[in-house]
Amino acid sequence: MREPIDPPGLDFHRVSAKLIPLRFITLGIGALVVILIGSLPLVLRTLGSWQKFPGALAWALAIAALLAMGWRLALIPRQVRAIGYAERDDDLLIRRGLFFQRVMVVPYGRMQYVDVSVGPLERAFGLASVKMHTASASTNAALEGLPTDEAARLREQLSARGEAKLAGL
Repeated sequence: MREPIDPPGLDFHRVSAKLIPLRFITLGIGALVVILIGSLPLVLRTLGSWQKFPGALAWALAIAALLAMGWRLALIPRQVRAIGYAERDDDLLIRRGLFFQRVMVVPYGRMQYVDVSVGPLERAFGLASVKMHTASASTNAALEGLPTDEAARLREQLSARGEAKLAGL
């Protein structure tokens, strides 16, 4: 799907759909912790340990934590579908964002090195992450959710193009 901020005539490759269950797992663990903490006043009040805490506030905290985490979990599939990348002759474009969309341009000649990483959960899903390091410390040029063979291909391609651009300077 073409987004309004995409450069014309450019097709973006999407990351793997396997990133959706991976993000459900990682966010789900965090969501469980937030919901447990948000429900703690309600549980303590129900057990009689914290009677001075207002009942309505205890319920409101528990419901707010549940709704917030439910909302974040519901957004995951669309957020993953919004991630994409495109290789051009001189640079790599990375697109992400659902509400606040962003297209980042990483010039090949500015790349210092390309890092491919695989964590235990990513390995279980056959996925890898590629991070491009540039001269700028604030650059967050990373792609997660790539199949491992595509991540290896992209690493080699980016490294080769980066060396070619550097040699041309």
